[in-house]
Amino acid sequence: MDANKEPPVVHPAVAALSFLLGTWRGQGEGGYPTINSFSYAEELHFSHSPNKPVIGYTQKTWKLGSGEPMHAESGYWRPKLDGTIEVVIAQSTGLVEVQKGTYSTEQKVIQLQSEMVGNASKVKEIRRCFRMVDGTLCYDVEMATNTITLQPHLKAALKKL
Repeated sequence: MDANKEPPVVHPAVAALSFLLGTWRGQGEGGYPTINSFSYAEELHFSHSPNKPVIGYTQKTWKLGSGEPMHAESGYWRPKLDGTIEVVIAQSTGLVEVQKGTYSTEQKVIQLQSEMVGNASKVKEIRRCFRMVDGTLCYDVEMATNTITLQPHLKAALKKL
């Protein structure tokens, strides 16, 4: 690396969430009234292009033991300086989420709620909450369908690699 080269600049809107940047790995549990409970391994990756007000997001899960792929999604997180955030996520199932929410720099909590769930015949609403707990990135996902009100669906705890 050139000793005279300046380090990449984190956009001011991204700075408050820069603790997310990097790769996280851990395990989670899922369930819903219409499916059997399950456990999974997971990896999240948050990236940032210098000077851009956006965080790239990718996620993948696999079965514990066999390593067989289960789910994947990717998208973009656009934090704003006023503590609000806009998120778009495309899932490997074809479902698309447009979410809005808030984040707290002090508490390191991000709350997201779907504004729109596209290409989903049954899913009507998704809520996600990410929070840092003693260096561990934890999240909960709740989901509602056209016949079931908002219910817990997924939860995981991930460590930074």
